Amino acid sequence: MKISIGADHRGFALKTNIIEHGEEHEWLDVGTYSEHRTDYPIFSRRVCEDILSGNAECGIILCGSGVGASVAANRFRGIYAALCWTVDVARLAKEDDNANVLVLPADFVTPDLALSIIDVWLKAEFKGGIYQRRLEMIDE
Repeated sequence: MKISIGADHRGFALKTNIIEHGEEHEWLDVGTYSEHRTDYPIFSRRVCEDILSGNAECGIILCGSGVGASVAANRFRGIYAALCWTVDVARLAKEDDNANVLVLPADFVTPDLALSIIDVWLKAEFKGGIYQRRLEMIDE
C-alpha cells in the first residue's frame, strides 16, 4: 500500500519510527526531515495533495496534539481526517467515517501504540450504507 506520511517537528521522531517499522508499505515521506521547528499545515497539505492526486492511497499526519493537523487536513474536499489515539477509535474512524487520513497525536501515543493504531486502521473496512449517506451530507 502506498501511504503518504508527514509530520511537524513534534511528530518527526514518531514518523521516523513508523516508517522504519512499516517496511511492508510504500511510504511517501513528505517531511519534515528534522526536529527543527516547523508548521504542521505544510505537511497536512502535502499529504492531502498526495491522496487527492492519486499518488497515495491514504495518509498519516503527526503533530503534537493532532488537533491542528486534523483541522488543516479536513479543509480539503474529499479528505476525511480522523484524530485517533486508541485502536478502537482508529477502527471506527475507518468503518464508520471512511477516514482516508489518520492523524496521530505524537505527544500522547507511544511508538508501539502508534503502530497498533495504524495496523488496525489500515485493516478496517468502511461499512458504507447509512455511513456513506452521512459522508455525502458532509460533502454537499
